[in-house]
Amino acid sequence: MPECIQCKAYTKFENGLCYKCYKKENNRKEIIENYVEEEVFLEETVKKKKKKKKDNPWITSVIKGRIAETIIEELFRSLSFQVFSYGMENSIPGIKDLLKGIKDDVAKNIRQMPDFVVFKDKRAHFIEVKYRKSGELKLSDIEKHGEYPFENALFVLVTKKHIKCISYSELKAGKEIKEGDFKYLGNRDEFDTDKEQIIKYCDYAVKFFENV
Repeated sequence: MPECIQCKAYTKFENGLCYKCYKKENNRKEIIENYVEEEVFLEETVKKKKKKKKDNPWITSVIKGRIAETIIEELFRSLSFQVFSYGMENSIPGIKDLLKGIKDDVAKNIRQMPDFVVFKDKRAHFIEVKYRKSGELKLSDIEKHGEYPFENALFVLVTKKHIKCISYSELKAGKEIKEGDFKYLGNRDEFDTDKEQIIKYCDYAVKFFENV
C-alpha cells in the first residue's frame, strides 16, 4: 500500500504526499513566495526613497554659487569698494524665463553677464565669482557655451581653502588656476587689497564649504 513520504499515511501514489501533507507543503511554499515578494518590494521601496533623498546636483551647485557670491560681495565691501550687482537677474529681472530655449549670441551674452561691478579709486572692474571644490579653473570652464564676451572680467575663485583670482585675458593666453598655485586675490595688481582681511574671508569660506 502506498504511503505518504512525510507522515506515512495512505496515499494513492508511490513516493508521493497524502492530501493533508500536500496541502501543507503548498501552503508553506505560498508563504515563502509571499515573503520573498514582500522583501523584494520593501527593498525596491527603500532604494526609491534613498534615490529621492539624494541632492539635486543643479540646486546644490546654485546654492554653493550664491554662498560664494555673498562671501566675495561682502569681502569687497569690507575693503571699501562700492559693489553693484550686475548679473542677468539683477540687471534684467525676469529675463531668465524669456530666454529659455533661445541660443543666439545676444542670449548667450546676457546669460554670461558678470556677477558684480566693483568700483574704487576711479576704477571699475567686472567680477565673476566661481566656486570650485577642486580649486581649479580653466578657459573651458568659462566657455562651455561659446566665447566669453566680457574681455575685461576678473574671475574670483572661491575654494575650500583659498580665494584666488585670474583675468579672462590670462585664461585666453592659456593660463589657469591650479590647486597648488599662488594666484591669490591679495596678489592682484588691480586691487590695493588688505591681505589680512582676505584671509578672514577665506576662513568664512572654509567654514561654509568644509562639509560640502
